Amino acid sequence: MEIKDLTKAEEQIMQVLWQLESAFVKDMIDLLPEPKPAYNTVSTIVRILETKGFVDHTAFGKAHQYHPLISKEEYKRHATEKLLGNYFENSVESMFSFFVKEEKLDVNDVDEILKLINKFKNKPK
Repeated sequence: MEIKDLTKAEEQIMQVLWQLESAFVKDMIDLLPEPKPAYNTVSTIVRILETKGFVDHTAFGKAHQYHPLISKEEYKRHATEKLLGNYFENSVESMFSFFVKEEKLDVNDVDEILKLINKFKNKPK
């Protein structure tokens, strides 16, 4: 299944839903930052997410409890691949270099990345 892109508002709702794992619209609103969006706004966004295949619901009378169909890890993989492809010509080296130049990584971050690389390189195949 192809994962669709999320708008900023949809992604914000998904972040809350991933955190809660299952929730009614009211529960989602409780976790959103101030100023709180209107109930109808969140409800509309959740229904769009349902159409896009990101969430499903269980009906309790007229109330719907929503749960994610796509994990945060799956979407993270999709978003990272899109970022890498659209802005860094699918080059991890180019992306890494960008973060270093923009000072988004400090020496400790680079050290941790190098440890991960070495751990991965020494992993039995």
